[in-house]
Amino acid sequence: MNRFFNAILFIFCAIISIHAQTRVDTLLQRLHDKNSDYVFVASHRGDWRYAEENSLPAIENAIRMGVDIVELDVQRTKDGQLILMHDATLNRTTTGKGNVSDWTLDSIKTLHLKNGLSIKTKERVPTLEEALLLMKGRILINLDKADRYFDEVYALLEKTGATRQVIMKGNKSAEEVKAQFGKYLDQLIYMPIVNLDKENAEKQIDLFIDNFQPVAFELLFISDENPLPKQLPAKLKGKTLIWYNTLWDTMAGGHDDDMSLENPDAGYGYLIDTLGAGLLQTDRPAYLIEYLNKKGLRRL
Repeated sequence: MNRFFNAILFIFCAIISIHAQTRVDTLLQRLHDKNSDYVFVASHRGDWRYAEENSLPAIENAIRMGVDIVELDVQRTKDGQLILMHDATLNRTTTGKGNVSDWTLDSIKTLHLKNGLSIKTKERVPTLEEALLLMKGRILINLDKADRYFDEVYALLEKTGATRQVIMKGNKSAEEVKAQFGKYLDQLIYMPIVNLDKENAEKQIDLFIDNFQPVAFELLFISDENPLPKQLPAKLKGKTLIWYNTLWDTMAGGHDDDMSLENPDAGYGYLIDTLGAGLLQTDRPAYLIEYLNKKGLRRL
């Protein structure tokens, strides 16, 4: 009886694993399709309105609701361990105080995460490795602030088998990226961040396309008075995808989550229809997914 039960359990787990892997494969295929009308949803720091930011429950809930990409932040401890945390200090999101870099991992693991109301919870600070194992084969992963520890991060990606589903990003120039990360760029996805309000923004975009053909650019601009965001969709069509952040108003010319709550066509719709966004990072993933489904932009 035990052998029969174990066989059934093995088959069930294999089916679940194959199903999860199939979704990642499909998302990767769509991510590399520069002419797709599918709009990816990236959830900022996991689903932090449901659970503590950069926590395992926040990641799990984002996966459950059908988010395509989970954005997470990486910091390094005193003893060189990589953890999920946005701030360089422990003060805001944990029951500890001081710089992450002054604490060992064992000490940080004694702390509790705090929720958005600064209330202590039962959750602990996860390591990057723990998070990668949770997400393996289930969702694409965007690692922020991780380019500072690129070698260590890449070693963990290889160890956990998550290399192909990770999008690394950074705001370094094309020249800096080639010098620092060139040997990795055939193995993983690197997404440049370009501030369109800077004088050399278009030149940097051209350099990245000529040298790396990135799958997407994360673009930032403060105001619609900047003409460049409207010019780029035609320039980049068929070459690369465009990622915009709707987290707050100065990241995408005011077309943020708050505007979208009042008028999603003026917020999300404008970024998609006028500025050519194929990926949106949001603090309201469920709301954005509902909107995109109504617009027919989530068919895999």
